[in-house]
Amino acid sequence: MLGKEDNNLSIRHQAKLLEVSRSKIYYQNVMSDDSIIANQIADIYGESDCRYGYRKVHDELVETGNIINKKKVHRIMKELGFEGIYPKKKCTTTTPNKEHRIYPYLLKDLDINCANQVWATDITYIRLQDKFMYFIAIIDLYSRYIIEYGISHSLEGDFYVFILKKALDKGRPEIFNTDQGSQFTSNDFIQMLSDNKIKISMDHKGRCFDNIFVERLWRTVKQEAIYYYKPENIVELERVLTTFVSWYNNKRKHQSLDYNRPAEIYYGHKKMRI
Repeated sequence: MLGKEDNNLSIRHQAKLLEVSRSKIYYQNVMSDDSIIANQIADIYGESDCRYGYRKVHDELVETGNIINKKKVHRIMKELGFEGIYPKKKCTTTTPNKEHRIYPYLLKDLDINCANQVWATDITYIRLQDKFMYFIAIIDLYSRYIIEYGISHSLEGDFYVFILKKALDKGRPEIFNTDQGSQFTSNDFIQMLSDNKIKISMDHKGRCFDNIFVERLWRTVKQEAIYYYKPENIVELERVLTTFVSWYNNKRKHQSLDYNRPAEIYYGHKKMRI
């Protein structure tokens, strides 16, 4: 992803590379406000252990001095994929299949101290005009490096098996962690992991922060790519995500990585301080 801080490329050149209008490259005040509010919402949502819906999140924001209406809070939470715990028809990417085997969660108290020790994956949805697209990413938890990714118009399992195969062509983890969604408990997905002698770990039901590193990635994707460029069609979305993943892996410094970049840690060019 390219930003105004990149002194080597003009805004005109960046827009040409992404094939979007220059107006989408410039930050607008409302965009900046949305990013700040999104950060606050994520903090409140996390502190509530994923329990708060938009009304309670709105109340917390108002208590801390924000002037914002409930409709805007609801919109941002939907775009971040955050939903409170209460009976409703939910738009979710995690739909368990009761006939599929559920594996234990293996990451509790685990010391993750090297690349390719643990990979994790999840799916998030991205609103694109009047439809949803589904974005999957497989990341190395030690380095935060995105091993493989893809977007699909559906939650059908074959596509996610294809993405897993592409990732395993590049490397192999000791443990692979997912949620309990039917895409990840399907026979084909599990068989591919088993054939490669990979231990399978699954998040506890209802515990959205078991897979905390992937949840943070979704937050970054939506704030620093989707909110920023506002893609309007599938071709534009693909370009934005391709640019984002390259930037995220090779350029974006992470505080949790001692301000190193994921690729530097994943490929061993730099070491994290213990």
